[in-house]
Amino acid sequence: MIIVSGATGQLGAQVVERLLERVPASRVGVSVRDVDKAAALAGRGVRVRRGDFADPGSLAGTFEGAAQVLLVSTNDTRSTAVERHVNAIEAARAAGVERIFYTSHQGAASDSLFLPMPDHAATERCLEESGVPFTSLRNGFYASTVPLLLGRALTTGELVAPADGPVSWTAHADLAEAAAILLAGEESFDGPTPPLTAREALDLGDVAVLLGEITGRTVRRVVVDDEEWAAALVGNGVPRDRADLLVGMFRASRRGEFATTGEELEKLLGRPVTPLREVLEEAVGGRS
Repeated sequence: MIIVSGATGQLGAQVVERLLERVPASRVGVSVRDVDKAAALAGRGVRVRRGDFADPGSLAGTFEGAAQVLLVSTNDTRSTAVERHVNAIEAARAAGVERIFYTSHQGAASDSLFLPMPDHAATERCLEESGVPFTSLRNGFYASTVPLLLGRALTTGELVAPADGPVSWTAHADLAEAAAILLAGEESFDGPTPPLTAREALDLGDVAVLLGEITGRTVRRVVVDDEEWAAALVGNGVPRDRADLLVGMFRASRRGEFATTGEELEKLLGRPVTPLREVLEEAVGGRS
């Protein structure tokens, strides 16, 4: 059996859908914190069980009988994230899982300026030490982040944000399909995969140009000080730690941490990856 954690989240839900195109529902199980949200999957023959990385006792049952488990990384950071990932790794090992898949990141590194990246690196070390064969999916930075960075660009014509660097923005749909291909055994990697990314890296200046082309309006990229931008977020109700986290993303991108591109994702999919333009067209279609 193949178990997918976080199966009601943005990535996990799409992984399950792509997996069900490849294997019978009887071979698929999901681990979710709220089983009611997965009722539709249960109705399609998917095994649904409660599992919460923060509650180790819930994980033994959810991983029971699994040959493979996909651990979708949490949204936590620092020691909390690593501790919860370790809970899941240990539960999978105890359940006799043959291979653990983990959604890591192309920028996973202990010295990264973006908080989730050291967490991914630490989790990968824990996977290596677990003794269980594993595949760490070095996913590109989610392209769905870009619309969240636009601010009021569509109304003011100014995309205001700290200085940034190129990022190989990658669509959730592409990464979900790649994960399903690997879980179904159509392709395989041992340990960290090569970067699973888009074919080009774009900065927010490039995004401003794309927005102009999509909307037919002039959009100008405006660079502001890191602290000024963070303070504006806090003034609009964003928690300070969240604002600081986002500033770290910009600092890391300026250092080139997310600029890596590669062909491996396209090879896995057997088709071109989704361009950022397409993601933006869908995101701003109702806002332009």
